[in-house]
Amino acid sequence: MSQAVNRQIQRLLKSGGSFEPAELRVALEPVAIEAGVQWGVADCSRARNRSAVFRAVVKAVDYPEFIPGKFEALYDCLCDTLLDQKVGLVLIFNAFHSADEGLEKDMEGIMQVLNDTIDFAQENGRVFIYGIENAGRHPDADPGVVHNWSDAHD
Repeated sequence: MSQAVNRQIQRLLKSGGSFEPAELRVALEPVAIEAGVQWGVADCSRARNRSAVFRAVVKAVDYPEFIPGKFEALYDCLCDTLLDQKVGLVLIFNAFHSADEGLEKDMEGIMQVLNDTIDFAQENGRVFIYGIENAGRHPDADPGVVHNWSDAHD
């Protein structure tokens, strides 16, 4: 691991923040887990709207409640999860289609929640680190073709 990567990882583990998963995920994961930081991956590959992203986060952090599609509910979910951790939480948004029409308008709100969660973590002696693997836009639907979740598993 290069000195620059090591410094970035140590900074994240100390203060929290965001990182680029494509560049740092492989190096960060074992160090974070060894430090006692909970590792979660929200599979956003099929998410086309805010509610679906929130469901992916709930599943990734093993949150015991349904959360409505409100930004305050996402914030509460992340803060409650952080308080349950001794050290903190790394949350990866895997295959996040931020350029989808349904998500593009919500990006500012989602980013605000994530950055507010970093502040909450610091105020409560925890660390919150997040990374977004941006997947651009979902392909347009094929007219007359019905897709469902099982199509990907055939």
